[in-house]
Amino acid sequence: MSTGTTHHKIVLLPYKSNMKRLRILFLSHRFSPDIGGIEVHSEVLANSFAQAGHEVRLVTWTPTVGAKNFTFAVVRNPGMFQLIKEHRWADVVFENNPSVRLAWPQVFFRRPLVIALHTWIARTNGTVSLLDKLKTRRLANANKVIACSKAVRLRCWPDAAVIENPYQENLFRILPAISRQKEFVFLGRLVSDKGADLAIHAIHKFIAAEEERGLWSNRVSLTIIGEGPEKENLEKLVRRLNLEHNVTFKGALRVDKLVECLNEHRFILVPSVWEEPFGMVALEGMACGCVPIVSDGGGLPDAIGEAGLTFRRGNVDSFVDAIRTVFGNEELEKKLKEAATDHLSLHRQEPISKRYLNIIEEVV
Repeated sequence: MSTGTTHHKIVLLPYKSNMKRLRILFLSHRFSPDIGGIEVHSEVLANSFAQAGHEVRLVTWTPTVGAKNFTFAVVRNPGMFQLIKEHRWADVVFENNPSVRLAWPQVFFRRPLVIALHTWIARTNGTVSLLDKLKTRRLANANKVIACSKAVRLRCWPDAAVIENPYQENLFRILPAISRQKEFVFLGRLVSDKGADLAIHAIHKFIAAEEERGLWSNRVSLTIIGEGPEKENLEKLVRRLNLEHNVTFKGALRVDKLVECLNEHRFILVPSVWEEPFGMVALEGMACGCVPIVSDGGGLPDAIGEAGLTFRRGNVDSFVDAIRTVFGNEELEKKLKEAATDHLSLHRQEPISKRYLNIIEEVV
């Protein structure tokens, strides 16, 4: 999930399973109140499994309880004997991203196993560790593997089923009362992999091109939402390029403020230098009415479908070309926004959760 969001109500799904009541052991390395894509995805799926009539126990290393109540049991920071007890209890095990430390009792109990892949099975620098090799061996023992994008399937497990991630339609939505008067927004952690510096350089080059055409450059704005270790360097870059009137740092925004801010913008920039396994932030921006312009690495093209534009990952000139293609082209902008409606309908929580549950029931 995008940087800056916090806890909120997950809407329960109306889907009701026709299968007998299953005891589903749900493994999620991290969970609420931690903030992140897998944490939210785990809550959405576990809620839907429980709503369908199954008994769900979610096991996580996240120790903090927080004030939130769930429709399923949550076992936090389990010891060895607790893990054994939970695996013995289960009819089926669902692992939302491989977690060897939570899943090792599976060796003894051999319950039907479904594993969902939400990231690459490798280190961020591309190397494969011993832990990564253990995770790959676990995939071979699973009854079914689910990948969050075609890119993840092709790189990690070609036999996986592809179920792209859902977005939270109860949160990320168009707010008609808000005027969309700003141009570009970046949302993400301010780390080098996310490419916020590339967005700043692209805006600088785009503004220079606008000025050559005799247009007023101050009308072009970039809002940066998020916090991270690169923030100071990014602020220095903005000053060095004389973009103080064009670039605004908003910090981390929370829930409603985040959605309101996204609704003020026309385009969301996702210039990740690292190959994103999927790219939830692009869907979230799209749901708030922004046209996504994203790098072409990993699962980002899957995340936007036909409702956005891509550019060559890490290439600022290609980035500027993509911006110039749609900026000022009202017909193309309208076409992309129209395509977003159908694309977002494929990523609603209910149909995505139902597809997951169908696979879990099938392996049993």
